[in-house]
Amino acid sequence: MSKANSINNKLSQRVLIYIVLCSSILSICSTFVQLYADFKGDLLVLDQRFESIKTSHIPSMATSLWDFNQTLVEQQIEGVVELPDIMYVKVVTDFGNEYASGDAGAVATKYTEFPIIYGEDKIGTLQVSANYDDIYNALWQKASFIITSEFIKIFIVAFCIMFIVHWLITRHIFLITDYSQQLSGNNLDVELQLGSRAKEKDELDFLVDAINTMRIKLKSDIVQLEEAENALISLNGELEVKVFDRTAKLASTNEQLQQSLDDLTLAKDQLVQSEKMASLGQLVAGVAHEVNTPLGICVTSITALKEKIDDLIKAVETEELTKSYLSKTLSLLIEYQQIIERSLNKSVDLIRGFKSVAVEQHTDPELNINLSQHVNDIVNTVKTMFKHKKYQINLSVDPELNLVTYPSAWNQILTNFLMNSHIHGFEDSLEGIITIEFTESNGYLTLFYSDDGKGLHSDIKTKIFDPFVTTKRGQGGSGLGMNIVFNLVDAKLGGTIKVLDTKKGCSFKVTVPIHSKQLKKVNVS
Repeated sequence: MSKANSINNKLSQRVLIYIVLCSSILSICSTFVQLYADFKGDLLVLDQRFESIKTSHIPSMATSLWDFNQTLVEQQIEGVVELPDIMYVKVVTDFGNEYASGDAGAVATKYTEFPIIYGEDKIGTLQVSANYDDIYNALWQKASFIITSEFIKIFIVAFCIMFIVHWLITRHIFLITDYSQQLSGNNLDVELQLGSRAKEKDELDFLVDAINTMRIKLKSDIVQLEEAENALISLNGELEVKVFDRTAKLASTNEQLQQSLDDLTLAKDQLVQSEKMASLGQLVAGVAHEVNTPLGICVTSITALKEKIDDLIKAVETEELTKSYLSKTLSLLIEYQQIIERSLNKSVDLIRGFKSVAVEQHTDPELNINLSQHVNDIVNTVKTMFKHKKYQINLSVDPELNLVTYPSAWNQILTNFLMNSHIHGFEDSLEGIITIEFTESNGYLTLFYSDDGKGLHSDIKTKIFDPFVTTKRGQGGSGLGMNIVFNLVDAKLGGTIKVLDTKKGCSFKVTVPIHSKQLKKVNVS
């Protein structure tokens, strides 16, 4: 027997199981209901039997006991015991006599005492005991018969239904499934047909018609796809020719774009270098102007010192030197010497700081530096560029903090920060507060830089680190200052920089890792 015609399949088995389960549950429930009703009926019959004993047997027992007819009393008691479900009967007279019949050791499920009255006098008591064993046995027999007959009927009906379902539905479904699995582009001409069908169509016939319609449409679609594929092959040939021509043109264009990109990159590098050199040039001009003042004081003091020495020599030669004149002249000479010494020390400090900044920016080494001293040198050098301003620069750096880093990078970063505050933040102001704070924690160095100037516009803040972003377009601003800072922090120092939100002015946070290696400290004097 083929798989399609076999009753032993999953769908038929599930149908059989469901029918058997549902029918069994219903049969069991109906059986329990019927047995419960029968049990209640048997209990009612037993109650009626006790009432019959009261109405039918007690009056005759009362006469027999009054007449002291012991034989008749015993016969009447045995007659009661013979009744169904009655297990034990006992009569106790008021004269002290007892008459009993039945199984005295049986467990009584129902027990009742009836008074025996003759005329108006009570002459004894009838004790009747009964149990439900006969009722239970009858119910068990009845239940066994009902359940057995019901299960036989259920299995017969279930197999009949399963056979009908298989013959009318499942065998056709297997045939349709087998046809669908074997359907391919090579056998679309084979029509699906079901055998042994009625003249009137049902859902299976509608399903077969739908599959045949789908088969015809699929065949038509395949023909259209083949035509489209042929057209696509032809079109691909034409496109390959066009792609080849355009690829050649794109290659030429790419070469031109690459050359333009190289030129732009070179121009950007030149602009960045120019920005660095311009910053260094501004520092040179500022330092030179600042150094010129103490050096001029030195020249003036030396000229006055020379004149006093000449006067002292002349007084000695003419023998006109007095003690008071000598003391006065020596005091002036000491004062001139102190003025010259202070001016030269100031010049030395300016030149030392500038030399440290300039040399490190030019050679770009990685050194072990004292951060506090280095930051002070940078600030003192840059301050010469805005000495006419009354800026308050607050420095917070641990004087004992030594680390290995690129001093030139910090030179450029702090110089650009300070110059931006001077040019942009305090453009129309003579006063301002600048805060520079360095902290070290968990192997990272953090710089907080802030000023209370004009601040940054929201449009500028989002792209401040992009190249050529400036608020001084056409006024000498190249827009490369913060881009240089970003590149130094990101590429050279391996850290991060971000703009902080402030109510007034602007604020930046720079975080860089601290090197673990130690280099020999280099002092530039």
